[in-house]
Amino acid sequence: MEQLQLLEAVERYLLNEMNPDEKAQFEQLRKTNAEVDQLVVEHTLFLSQLNKFGEVKHFKASLHDIHDNLVSTGAIKEQPSKAVVRQIWKRYKRVMAVAASIAGITTMLVAGMISSRKASTAELEQLSRDYVRTKRTVDQLKKQVEVNSSEKVQKAPQNVEVKSGGTGFLIDGKGFLITNAHVVAGSTSVIVQNNKGQEFRAVTIHLNPESDIAILKISDDDFKPQTVLPYGIRKNGADIGETLFTLGFPREEIVYNEGYMSAKTGFHGDTMSCQIGVAANPGNSGGPVFNKNGEIIGIINTRQVAAQGVVFAVTSNNIYRLLDTLSKTDTALQKIKIPTVSAIKGMDRVQQIKKIEDCIYMVRSY
Repeated sequence: MEQLQLLEAVERYLLNEMNPDEKAQFEQLRKTNAEVDQLVVEHTLFLSQLNKFGEVKHFKASLHDIHDNLVSTGAIKEQPSKAVVRQIWKRYKRVMAVAASIAGITTMLVAGMISSRKASTAELEQLSRDYVRTKRTVDQLKKQVEVNSSEKVQKAPQNVEVKSGGTGFLIDGKGFLITNAHVVAGSTSVIVQNNKGQEFRAVTIHLNPESDIAILKISDDDFKPQTVLPYGIRKNGADIGETLFTLGFPREEIVYNEGYMSAKTGFHGDTMSCQIGVAANPGNSGGPVFNKNGEIIGIINTRQVAAQGVVFAVTSNNIYRLLDTLSKTDTALQKIKIPTVSAIKGMDRVQQIKKIEDCIYMVRSY
């Protein structure tokens, strides 16, 4: 495909101007051609920068219009005579230069904060589940847990709606889990559920919005600790094009998806995350991303709204960094032993999943 034709196809794809057949063919091309996938990401960022440039121009034009209107109504006075301006300039030019520099820096910082907020709300979608919108789902959740096929155990708080939900995974067999901070932020109670439908009460040990990581601890007499976790957690990420797979709870049962590593950095070059080409839906937030050896390389947290199949994951080395910092002041966290070696390396995928799924939990925040 010629470069110009390819760019035109990318733009039509991002503007949702393709018919279903064209879109399917193009998405298949993205999956098989890493260069095309990267071009889509780069062009998305380019269009985003164009939009921001247009917003700045519009803002400047609005300021000029406001100034002219204030002058015409007499709300502000015209500039003083040139002679006076020259005298003022000579007397205070150093001060004015410093002030202008500070004003410029402040403007850039404010613009950066505004654009980052827009990116988080308009361009990225967090992948936690919103239960509040569907009362029927909440009612079903209150009735669903079965233990020993007949005995029902209710661990969730009574008459309290679920705020949000996601996925979590064990980092220590004693009941320490990782999920996304946005899944449990603002919660008063947290319930985790394993793939057999058993519920356990959990507490939030630490919540870090910067890295979007939360550490939970299962605090329930019914929980039986695991001696060894089957997977390892890598300090280094995956290579571009490397096959990856995920397990999570976008539904009321565990769901498997397979994809690949798209880029080693996340949205707008964020070095704390990476981009993966995999299907992800609300409920996948906090879910682990595995490489072919059964090693966790990331934690799913967002997807890009304007580009289908562009998903971002917090890199797993952030777990090590967070625990290293916290363990200096919290002796309880010093006892966490993160698994570094995968015991399922070399197994076929079906066997890997059977070993892993007991360590993946649905997380519900109340």
